[in-house]
Amino acid sequence: MLNAMKKNGGVLAVFALLATSLVSVTHLLTENRIQEQQQKELLKVLNQVIPAESHDNELYKSCTLITNEQYLGTPAAMPAYLAEKEGKISGVAIEAIAPDGYNGAIKLIVGLDTTGVVTGVRVLSHNETPGLGDKVETRITDWIYSFTGKKLQGEKDASWAVRKDGGNFDQFTGATITPRAVVGAVKNVSLYYQRHQQELFNQPLNCQGNS
Repeated sequence: MLNAMKKNGGVLAVFALLATSLVSVTHLLTENRIQEQQQKELLKVLNQVIPAESHDNELYKSCTLITNEQYLGTPAAMPAYLAEKEGKISGVAIEAIAPDGYNGAIKLIVGLDTTGVVTGVRVLSHNETPGLGDKVETRITDWIYSFTGKKLQGEKDASWAVRKDGGNFDQFTGATITPRAVVGAVKNVSLYYQRHQQELFNQPLNCQGNS
């Protein structure tokens, strides 16, 4: 009886060891694939907010972390990706948070050229109501493209608001809070960029994975 219990215990231990090893190997394999996929998605978005013809460097590698709760909507450090053309900085893509969405925080990325003109905006994640607030997504409407080509003329630029608040940006039927939050966040990123451009350009590339 005792020998049988020892034998069964040994078999179970071997199976447990094999299962643990399999899980570890699977994790290592899938982790690399997940990172590769995330990198591809990041590069895709970066090339949408910073025109491909305006840079010749690998954007996701030219990353620095910046912190400014007032303008970035979060106390956490956020990545900024520096675009370069022939060795000179040609623009930047800054991630930020709109903390005042209808259903919580909206994460977005804003591309700007060296003069402060917006070259593109994309929403990276949100919890807004389907059919209403989700119109910030490019797969649903082209609303987010309305930022492209615009430049904030200082903090008191009244045009950077939804039409309901006297600005130039459309709101959604039945949903004003979401576009108001996004417009406010893009405006804040633009203000940050106008006030900290040289500081940003001189920062070291210190995002995770940078050498």
